[in-house]
Amino acid sequence: MFPDKSLRGANRTGQTDAGAEPQAHLPKKSFDRSTGSGHLAKRSDLASSRAKHALPGEILVIDDEPHDAERLTATLRVLFGYQVPIRWAGSLGDAIDSLADGQPSLTFLDDILKPSADAFMSIPELRRAGYVGPIIVVSGAVTQSRRTRLIAGGASDVIHKDDLDSVRLAEAVDRARAGDQPKRSP
Repeated sequence: MFPDKSLRGANRTGQTDAGAEPQAHLPKKSFDRSTGSGHLAKRSDLASSRAKHALPGEILVIDDEPHDAERLTATLRVLFGYQVPIRWAGSLGDAIDSLADGQPSLTFLDDILKPSADAFMSIPELRRAGYVGPIIVVSGAVTQSRRTRLIAGGASDVIHKDDLDSVRLAEAVDRARAGDQPKRSP
């Protein structure tokens, strides 16, 4: 549908120039949440919610793949900006050494760390090293049973690597910080 040329003189109040009548047959622009992308609406709601909460302290990302760590860091920057310091550890040993520099308020742990560590072994090691904060496991192979085992093993939440967008990541952070069990299926 092409715009009606008679609206060319319309001003912001909806009145038209030269006595032309408003076009009642044209759809009224709506700015409610029913139009546009549901994703953007969720993101807006999360941003509003996040503004009410304090920013997390330091974040530790434990991942042996630099590309994955950079992707996660970039998404965290979308959520929190540059006010939140983010450290990266390429191995479990580096992460434990990093804990001596200070306790992060939130940790993201890659499910499988090369050469042979996985989250089932890594979470207890982090706890023995004195880390008490939430751990969000980032996995490329999330199943319901694996998610349940990781949560039982001390993970605060589990998120699939393919779900590392700002909305899903913010939801996982909110659940981890609130201490709730994850409610979303894989």
